[in-house]
Amino acid sequence: MKILSFSTPERTSSESLESIVTSLGGQDYVLWRNDAMRVEMEESDIQRLVAVAEGCAADMVYADSRETVDGKRLCHPRIDCQEGALRDDFDFGPVVLYRAAAFAEAVGAAREDVPSGYVYAALYDLRLRMNSIVHLNEYLYIQSARPAVEGEEAQFDYVKASNREVQIEMENACKLHLKRIGAFLPPPPAPPAMENGAFGVEASVIIPVLNRERTIGDAVRSALSQVVDFSYNVIVVDNHSADRTSLILKEIAAQDSRLVVLVPDRTDLEIGGCWNLAVQSPYCGKYAVQLDSDDIYSGSDSLSRMVSGFRGGECAMVVGSYTIVDFELQTLPPGLIDHREWTDGNGHNNALRINGFGAPRAFRTDLLRKFPLPNVSYGEDYAAALRLSGLYRIGRIYDSLYFCRRWGGNSDSNLSIEKLNRNNFYKDSIRTIELRARKLRQGK
Repeated sequence: MKILSFSTPERTSSESLESIVTSLGGQDYVLWRNDAMRVEMEESDIQRLVAVAEGCAADMVYADSRETVDGKRLCHPRIDCQEGALRDDFDFGPVVLYRAAAFAEAVGAAREDVPSGYVYAALYDLRLRMNSIVHLNEYLYIQSARPAVEGEEAQFDYVKASNREVQIEMENACKLHLKRIGAFLPPPPAPPAMENGAFGVEASVIIPVLNRERTIGDAVRSALSQVVDFSYNVIVVDNHSADRTSLILKEIAAQDSRLVVLVPDRTDLEIGGCWNLAVQSPYCGKYAVQLDSDDIYSGSDSLSRMVSGFRGGECAMVVGSYTIVDFELQTLPPGLIDHREWTDGNGHNNALRINGFGAPRAFRTDLLRKFPLPNVSYGEDYAAALRLSGLYRIGRIYDSLYFCRRWGGNSDSNLSIEKLNRNNFYKDSIRTIELRARKLRQGK
């Protein structure tokens, strides 16, 4: 079995891959390594990859690894690559085996689709063209740790202005892939006119909470301090808090009747289930607006601006922008998350590639009642937003309306690799479901 080995950065060019194809000769497989990382790998490890590729007739095989961090060996498991795993930051690891024929065919097809070639997105485009990708769930080799990126900057690469050229290429590669598989959608229409219904208020700020005595008062007071020219309330779903959260809510509700506190009869509700309880309740207004129990609105006009985005009936959902801050509201890198990569023509398609929509989100209540959120505590709002974005027009506000506080009590603080994998696998599954739904709507 003949194997050609090469190494490039993760973001590499079409020219690099073209040069590999010209060197293939009679090679059966191509072994890629990330040249930014040190890898300890035996010949038997490579043969194991080849054996799996041979047995499964796979175009691409990747494996788990062990990682050296501060002199310690840690396990680095990976997740299966689902149909909807379209993230360009999917972790295949620093070693990937390709079937040479599939590699050459994919590079040739990319040359026809993008004659000018890619500067950054060639490897991403390559893996999107692989018909059979196999995850070998074995700790096959040892790798050095990835270079550390301070704060949350890596998570928000797709919204950084300095990264825009890279993201345009990634978006184009994804768009071509969606067209190939019949999942690319034209700009969606405005939603149907809102059905006549009895809503007690124009808008409701919805806050699910569990044991947030340190932050819930700030969140509720932020919502109640909004200056508007319409009626609104604040619905807090207290998911059986065991600390002082319930007492704090009771004290605020005694002073302001606009605060409605709901306690679920069920004890198995996650954040999504709490949202459904609020949205389905008779207290919910015409528009349901997000506020997490850790966070606050950045100004007294945030709610008014969100609701004004629905005027004219052109949007099913309005998404604002937020600033990442610490507990004392000091800005943390990368600061403003405004999702200016969104375009009316392709934002709904590109949403299948990136890992978020932005915040705060506001929904038309009548539509959200038809499309309940999944009863989970991660990705629940992303699932709803992804579904609505494939059906109807989405409105966006690019000014900061929201302070997203990062502190040790956050549910997404200091996540283990296992928790990150669970989160990513779940979002990939949501994308897979939506991808298949869009293909069906296109008759594919």
